[in-house]
Amino acid sequence: MTRLSGWGRFSPRNARLARVRDASDLGKALGAGPVIARGNGRAYGDSAISPGLTLDLRGMDRMLAFDAQTGVLVAEAGVLLADIIDCFLPRGWFPFVTPGTKFVTLGGAIAADVHGKNHHIDGSFGAFVDWIEVMGADGTITRALPGSDLFDWTLGGMGLTGVILRAQIRLRPVETAWILQDMRATQTLAATIDMMDATLDAPYSVAWLDCVTTGAMMGRGLVMLGRHAGVDDLPRAQRRHPFATPRKRQLRLPLDLPAAALNGVTRRAFNAAYYWNGRRKPGPRLVDWDSYFYPLDAILDWNRGYGRAGFVQFQCALPQDRAKAGMAALLACIAASGEASVLSVLKRFGPQTGRFSFPMPGYTLALDFPANDRSLKLMDHLDAITLDHGGRFYLAKDARMPRAVLDASDPRVADFRAMRATTGAAGVFVSDQSERLGL
Repeated sequence: MTRLSGWGRFSPRNARLARVRDASDLGKALGAGPVIARGNGRAYGDSAISPGLTLDLRGMDRMLAFDAQTGVLVAEAGVLLADIIDCFLPRGWFPFVTPGTKFVTLGGAIAADVHGKNHHIDGSFGAFVDWIEVMGADGTITRALPGSDLFDWTLGGMGLTGVILRAQIRLRPVETAWILQDMRATQTLAATIDMMDATLDAPYSVAWLDCVTTGAMMGRGLVMLGRHAGVDDLPRAQRRHPFATPRKRQLRLPLDLPAAALNGVTRRAFNAAYYWNGRRKPGPRLVDWDSYFYPLDAILDWNRGYGRAGFVQFQCALPQDRAKAGMAALLACIAASGEASVLSVLKRFGPQTGRFSFPMPGYTLALDFPANDRSLKLMDHLDAITLDHGGRFYLAKDARMPRAVLDASDPRVADFRAMRATTGAAGVFVSDQSERLGL
């Protein structure tokens, strides 16, 4: 027995945890009652905690094969993206798609079908997966290819189709370890969205939004466009060592901050300072890969900054034709509540083909709130606004959504439940989230 929670540290609970190292361990565990696979614990809520037995897959962390000509990698599900980058970036390869942290496992990235700053061009993680091997409810291991039912439902299925054992993925060739970032400040939400719509040719695109300022400047932001720098983009002195970046000191929050540390005053101060600091650095400049893709990873255990009660994240996607109105309504609701998100991230989504993956063509907004009664009440209102604008929600970030909200947001849920019942997965692969949402 151990105490488990998601990355948000919201509502921890006692759970039975078993560390597994191979398929034999997994086969034995299936006979111990309902199970769910768990990687590095970076899902924000309760999707990787089982009411039966939680399977810790971090021991399955071997990279098995690599083709240096094509960038094709075969690896076990417990390998971290950080390990893949450490091993292959110096050789000129980088993940095609990466979420906002490199401390996720390969299996977790597939189960959530994670997206990154380049979804508008490249799609989500699953677009670069050639095959997966999955252990099903009866202990059988199946190699599933794109287009098969098992493959397509597993992407975004949050571990509820079976346990991912290993996968073959493709990496992107890069010439350097640097990103050419173009920072652009905007003064309104509409201007932020218009700028992102006008720069769809940028390989990477993300915006930070000020969730505190109201009135005419509500939703002002910093749009950060980017592309992988070529050798010729580097200063002459750096061209001989294009994959060398400054060594950073790894910081860590050693204790939980007091809950009062994140109050209205400090959140307003942070939003104002972040915006004006970004405005001071407009235009193109070189940024190392770690700073561009993973700014939060610079502080280990940054989730402790929200205090012992933890935090909850709200992340929705809205269709393109209703994104402006929906995002404006969400920000107005937040401002009226007196709450504010320190980390408010807007991204553009392109087409998405996954059967149960989160993205839809349009925009996604991710917001972090301290876990308290006021924030939870606010998120109920944000749920309603999202539904009114035809949106849906990201299960990898969810820790509190009611079943009725999920059902109202996503017509694919009925087919997902039917698949689980037909394959026998419903009685074997069970998480606290799947029980809460009736999946």
